[in-house]
Amino acid sequence: MASIFSRIVAGEIPSYKIAEDEHYYAFLDISPLQKGHTLVIPKREVDYIFDLEDDELAGLQVFAKKVARAIKRAIPCVKVGQCVLGLEVPHAHIHLVPMQTEADMRFTNPHLQLSPEEFEQIAASIRKEME
Repeated sequence: MASIFSRIVAGEIPSYKIAEDEHYYAFLDISPLQKGHTLVIPKREVDYIFDLEDDELAGLQVFAKKVARAIKRAIPCVKVGQCVLGLEVPHAHIHLVPMQTEADMRFTNPHLQLSPEEFEQIAASIRKEME
């Protein structure tokens, strides 16, 4: 059975898309640590990020870099942090989180509850900044 992320890529489950190309997809996390918290995934379903082929992993990082730059332009923050956890969903993914301090990257922090309108506005502001 396909992972929830593969179903998002296939359009079976809606998402707040930020960017997409032939191999990668970026969308807002629906349980964000901060406004602008984005997930970046390879379209090919692979559970463990370090099981990706070298060129896929490199491409994922380059794609994530473009998304992170757009997030930083759209969301006031000091930096955009990157984290790879990958135990909850069996599909490799990178978390990009706008941060003021390193504490903003703690996944034990309370997660934000945003309205669909807030998600749409955030996604639109980041998409506008994509190069």
